[in-house]
Amino acid sequence: MIRQALPGQNMSEPHLPDASLRAASLSKHFGGLRAVADVSLDVHTDEIHAVIGPNGAGKSTLINLLSGDMNVTAGSITLDSRDVTRLGAERRARAGIGRSYQKTTIFAQSSVYENVRLAAQAHAKAPLRMFGSARSDSAVNRAAHEALQRTGLAERAAAPANKLSHGEQRQLEIAMVLATGPRIILLDEPLAGMGLQEARRIVELIATLRKGHAVLLVEHDMDAVFELANRLTVMQDGRVIASGLPKTVRTDPAVRAAYLGNHGDAA
Repeated sequence: MIRQALPGQNMSEPHLPDASLRAASLSKHFGGLRAVADVSLDVHTDEIHAVIGPNGAGKSTLINLLSGDMNVTAGSITLDSRDVTRLGAERRARAGIGRSYQKTTIFAQSSVYENVRLAAQAHAKAPLRMFGSARSDSAVNRAAHEALQRTGLAERAAAPANKLSHGEQRQLEIAMVLATGPRIILLDEPLAGMGLQEARRIVELIATLRKGHAVLLVEHDMDAVFELANRLTVMQDGRVIASGLPKTVRTDPAVRAAYLGNHGDAA
């Protein structure tokens, strides 16, 4: 939630719990290009906060800054009350930030279960144990089985990952994130390239992630965004142009002009 009034924001919105993840005045420069410029937002537990905007708006760069895959040029990132701005991606993951990527990142030749077990093992207290010991680690195995159950892949556990459909591979990526025990989940265009049926399944899965997690969702599918999002931030040219409740943001003239088109006319 932006702390000052922005176009489309209702300052009388109900009080939210303390932010789980907070970005304050984040900027990222690539030479003379300002990919992200003075962006502030909060992501709260038990909500999905969607970030939308046209191509080149800075959405994926924002996720990369939050996850630690890129260093910030200016600004700060806090997880609960801890400043994690200078932590790398691995240390942020151990602190409770999990993410998926636009391009599928799985071990294609390994089984579904092995992909999820390796993700859980990588974030265990002793990730460098030999494979034989790792496979006997009951906590790691339990985390993997629970993640597969939650994402609907338990019956596909023995299948090679490269035999899954595109949608199932996205489910697998989310299972790998869940196996790390995150408090914050960053999802970068999880519906990209999907047909209607597969997209429907992923939307339903993402909706379940809200419980017990703070979810930041970057997505171009506006129907999915308005179905899922508790809060909505709109970016253009690296800046936030509106932030607040979806029903408020979608009617903002600047947002409609920048991105939403006819969606702004929807009820």
